[in-house]
Amino acid sequence: MNGSTEWRKRISIDPAIHHGDPCIAGTRVPIAVIVGSVAENDTHDQIIQSYPQLTKEDIQAALLFAAEAVNRFDYIPLAG
Repeated sequence: MNGSTEWRKRISIDPAIHHGDPCIAGTRVPIAVIVGSVAENDTHDQIIQSYPQLTKEDIQAALLFAAEAVNRFDYIPLAG
């Protein structure tokens, strides 16, 4: 998948699926589950083994979605 916005086509936000949480389109797999799995050091192959309806491109799209979401998040550090 290239750096364009093509990954956006793989993301679905539907109030009828997972209470509107972002999921991989055509599945009920939430982006948060995929990103969490990557954070836990699961490989793409391990994630696909757990969710065979996913592709490596879906996982990449989830990561790009998360990066975009974080980029738009305003972070205010707590005073220490």
